[in-house]
Amino acid sequence: MIFRNRPLARLGAAALLASGAFTVLGTPAYAEGAGTDLSIDVAGTRVAAGTEGKLGYITIGNKGDVTPTDVRITLDVSQLDLDKVGLSPFAERECEETEVDGRLVWECVVPGFAVPAPGETSELPLVVFRNTDALKGAYSAPVTFTVVTPGDTNAANNSETVQVELTDENGVDISVWAPDIDLQLVWKPGGEPDVKKPVLNPGDETVAFAGIRNQGDMIADGLDFTIALPKGVTLTEDLKGCTVAADRRSATCGAGSTRLQPGREVWGVFPVKVAADVEAPVILTGGTIGATARGELPVTEKSLAEAAAGELPSFLTEKVTLAEDIDPSDNSDDFAVKVAAATNGGGGGDGDDGGLPVTGPQAGLIGGVGVAVLAAGGALLMMARRRRVVLVTPGDEKPTA
Repeated sequence: MIFRNRPLARLGAAALLASGAFTVLGTPAYAEGAGTDLSIDVAGTRVAAGTEGKLGYITIGNKGDVTPTDVRITLDVSQLDLDKVGLSPFAERECEETEVDGRLVWECVVPGFAVPAPGETSELPLVVFRNTDALKGAYSAPVTFTVVTPGDTNAANNSETVQVELTDENGVDISVWAPDIDLQLVWKPGGEPDVKKPVLNPGDETVAFAGIRNQGDMIADGLDFTIALPKGVTLTEDLKGCTVAADRRSATCGAGSTRLQPGREVWGVFPVKVAADVEAPVILTGGTIGATARGELPVTEKSLAEAAAGELPSFLTEKVTLAEDIDPSDNSDDFAVKVAAATNGGGGGDGDDGGLPVTGPQAGLIGGVGVAVLAAGGALLMMARRRRVVLVTPGDEKPTA
């Protein structure tokens, strides 16, 4: 059988491209393991009662020291009632449906550009949506995700089982997407991201950023953020509303007057600097950005007007009792900082080494990766609402001419 939904497949590929998953450096100075070792994590599979679906993520990590050439992800959906809930994983091409020991399994090929290099991760979109309006109450079923590649030396981190849930709960649902940092980026509050240089060298200043989206059915009344940076990277500014640690590698930030409506997103932007003495090339891991809502408001005409008039602190841009989040599995996201060796063999200094400045359409493409991936994800969700995933056997396909 063949997994069919061509519009969703095309949008999934667009989201993959927009995410920058294809961007790689040379072989890093270290790796966690030897040979091939891929890991998988899944987040964002719990849907609020008043929403039709949401965008989650499948994260593939490369903990080995080689980049595999044949990577697939399988989904064991044998316990999932597809008349009630739909799943649309990323796809560049169709996923195949097979039976393995009586279990229903989807097998999807990971595009080569989305396979992470050693020390890197790739985040692949996963849409969960309601397949019927007749469902009363909550529904939940397990789905097992497995990353498969020849010669993987560590099977312990190849699979994860998550509950795919359509809840009967109303609330906020904050999700965070924080990409790896691999270029010198300038992003002023209220402005557009601008790429100064397409690589990142020791001594360079850039920004760590994250997209924060409310995928629930209530308004988030106030937001709190945490950011932690890898060793060798520090925050360069004392942003209003943020308390920065003494070593400048972490901060807590509050946006009490910010109200985030369902389906809306804001961008957290944090200026950072790579230490001049970092030995490159290297991938600095351990970065994390997280977000939580302080409270929640019902979606009414008055509360929507108040949300539209809400203020954004300097570290947020658009265009203390914590609220109970519908799905906390996607409230934070890890990121790495990829540092390339300067072309003259020295540190990055003022950022003049390591390549020519990027301007024009290419700069817009690279700098807008976050906007693009969420936009593609939103399009995935919209398409999922209108088209069910249809599974047909090859023999059922009829020629049109």
